[in-house]
Amino acid sequence: MSQPAIRLSGVTKSFGATQVLKTIDLEVNPGEVLVLIGASGSGKSTVLRIMSGLETADNGEIWVNDVPLHDRKRAREICGHVGMVFQQFNLFPHKSALGNVTLALVKAHKLSTEEANRRGMAALEKVGLADRAHHYPSQLSGGQQQRVAIARALAVEPKIMFFDEATSALDPELVGEVMEVMRSLAREGMTMVVVTHEMGFARKTADRVVFMDQGVVAEQGSPNELFVQPQNPRTRQFLSRVLEH
Repeated sequence: MSQPAIRLSGVTKSFGATQVLKTIDLEVNPGEVLVLIGASGSGKSTVLRIMSGLETADNGEIWVNDVPLHDRKRAREICGHVGMVFQQFNLFPHKSALGNVTLALVKAHKLSTEEANRRGMAALEKVGLADRAHHYPSQLSGGQQQRVAIARALAVEPKIMFFDEATSALDPELVGEVMEVMRSLAREGMTMVVVTHEMGFARKTADRVVFMDQGVVAEQGSPNELFVQPQNPRTRQFLSRVLEH
C-alpha cells in the first residue's frame, strides 16, 4: 500500500476562544478525490487550509507528500507540491489570462519567460481557454476567470490540488464549466481535496466524502455510503436539508 499523499494526525485549531477543529485524523491517498462537506463553520475550510500550508495547526502532525508541515523549518518545502484554488479568482486586472498564469512561474519559480509561456499555454489548454490567453479578466466571464485561476495553480505542476468553494462565487449557469474542469483533473488521477456545496459533484466525482460537523469528522465513506445510507443522524439531517434545495 502506498504512503498517503496527506496525513493529519491529532490536529487541533482554535481561533481565539473558539475551537474550530477538535482532534482531526484524516488521510488522503495518492490519486484520490476527497470531498469535504458540512455546514458553514464546521471546520472544513480550516482543514483544507492546514493541509495546504496556509494555516498552521495548534497541535498534531500534518504530512503532505512526505513534507512535515508541523515542522515550521521544513514547511516551505511544500511550495510547488500543491496548487490552491479559492472562491475569489484573485486575478490581476492589468494582466492577460496568460500573464496571470505565468507571473508566479517567472517571479517565484524563476523560469525563463519562454518556459513560463510554454507551461502557461499548456495549463490554459487544459482548462479549455487557450483561445483566451490574451484576454484580460474584464473580458472574461466569472467561470472563465475561475478557470484561469485553476490554470494558474496547474502551471506549477502540483501533485495535489486544493479547491476551497471554487464555484460558490459564480452564477449558477457558470458552475458547470468549472466543475467539468475539476472532473477532468480527477479523471487524470490528480490528488484533489475539495470543499464544496455542490452535492452533485461530491456524488459523481468523489472517491470519498467526509462530513464535518462542529470541528470533527462526523462521518466518512464512499459517495454511495454517505448519500444513500448515512449512519450519523447529523449527516442525515444535513443532507436532507441541502438536498431539498
